[in-house]
Amino acid sequence: MKTEVKSDSNNSLKKNSKKDSKKESSELKWFITVFILSFILSIIFSFISTSAIGKLSILPAILILILIIFLGILFDIIGVAVTVAKEAHFHAKASKKIAGSKTSLKLIKNSAKVANICADVIGDIAGVLSGSISALIAMKITSSLNVSFNIQFIVSAIVASLTIGGKAIGKGIAQRNSTEIVGVVGNILRGFYREK
Repeated sequence: MKTEVKSDSNNSLKKNSKKDSKKESSELKWFITVFILSFILSIIFSFISTSAIGKLSILPAILILILIIFLGILFDIIGVAVTVAKEAHFHAKASKKIAGSKTSLKLIKNSAKVANICADVIGDIAGVLSGSISALIAMKITSSLNVSFNIQFIVSAIVASLTIGGKAIGKGIAQRNSTEIVGVVGNILRGFYREK
């Protein structure tokens, strides 16, 4: 009797250790994937934005900066919405075979990874890009207007305020409209592959 209890406890310990090791290896794979993705995207976007912005005049550069800030806020909204949205709503839609509902369910089931990509990877890259572009814009303004003092601090402060304020408003929007936001994103992503 005692040996049966011991063998059962040993089996459960082995199963738990296998689950822990699988979880650790999947987390390590996810870290490596996110690291490589972030590294490559940062290099590509930084190179494109800084080389392109360097050739533009002030107004188009400011418009690109605003677009990048907006994209960072938008992806932050998506990341929050996916973590807040409830599966039940999309299960009901999936049973009625409404387009995009299965994709939306996948997003919610993988909410931690989706939020990581949207809010951290894309959001942080947008933050780095907006910082470097704001520095280039500040240099352009200083040289074109022959300003004696460095206005980079003011431009950087404006960009940071817009980003932080936009994300603060965006989080509220994401929490109130999480179902609609995830539904729209699910519909958009559905176009890239067929739902089964």
